[in-house]
Amino acid sequence: MESNLILQKLNRLEKLLVGAKSIFNVEELADYTGFSKSYIYKLVHSNIIPYSKPNGKTLFFEKSKIDNWLRSNYSKSDTEITEEAENYIFKSQK
Repeated sequence: MESNLILQKLNRLEKLLVGAKSIFNVEELADYTGFSKSYIYKLVHSNIIPYSKPNGKTLFFEKSKIDNWLRSNYSKSDTEITEEAENYIFKSQK
């Protein structure tokens, strides 16, 4: 029981350390994003996700580019849309 708890804490620490890196390999990217490795390969094959392949074999992913890619196609909440509409109306009435 105690060894399971230790392993869980070590896994959490490992994931935190991976998140601190600036360049990921496929396995680290899977840990960082929660995507399966097969899904990552599919994204690479379709040129959907930014990656580099400097030696022609190993895939690398720059964290900042992945973060930007993950934030793309942002969908605003109803509250954000309402606030923007109210601000627009308020500015129009001046």
